[in-house]
Amino acid sequence: MSSIDATRRGASVNRGLALFRAFFALLGLAALVAQLTELVGRTGADKVGNFFSYFTIQSNIIVVVALFFAAGAAWRGHTPRWLDFLRGAATVYISITGVVYSLLLTDIDVNVPLPWVNVALHYTLPTIAVIDWLVDLPRPCIRLRGALLWLSYPALYLVYSLVRGPLVDWYPYPFLDPRPSGYGPVLVMSVLIAVAAFVFVAVAALSTKLAEPRSPRDAS
Repeated sequence: MSSIDATRRGASVNRGLALFRAFFALLGLAALVAQLTELVGRTGADKVGNFFSYFTIQSNIIVVVALFFAAGAAWRGHTPRWLDFLRGAATVYISITGVVYSLLLTDIDVNVPLPWVNVALHYTLPTIAVIDWLVDLPRPCIRLRGALLWLSYPALYLVYSLVRGPLVDWYPYPFLDPRPSGYGPVLVMSVLIAVAAFVFVAVAALSTKLAEPRSPRDAS
């Protein structure tokens, strides 16, 4: 058994944290199902593809999955290393969702008409994911070089949105829509969001150093 495996296998059982995670995972799942049901009832099944093409929806799905797995890990007292990376990725993606929505989209129709669902997906889950990350930081720490892999998903999402947009004549967000002013503004906003995403990744990765045990020399 490697030292990393031994460290993670030695994690303590935390039933309170497990229940906390399970509760908010269920809340997120309920919000996603409620919004999808409302959408299908209002427009039919034709818009389901658009629903799952919102970064908000995708990032919340990732958070729900991560919280469910993390709840089981806390209940058993064993967190595998892959789950640390999944939780980190989920925290970064949902942070992007919360910040971008708050700064750019609060007055824009993003097809989330149910007020409680809007609060859950754009405010509650982003906040809970960050809190959960900070109260249970991975040990050993996650290096920034490895954490940079988290940026691959937002990059792929951008490519997906720009390729799919002309095919269905629809874009999930105004700042990704080149039809009004061309691709220049889209490129500028994409770069700005990419820089913000890098900052989120760096903060998430570097924060894990806080969980490293300090040597007696460090403490003196």
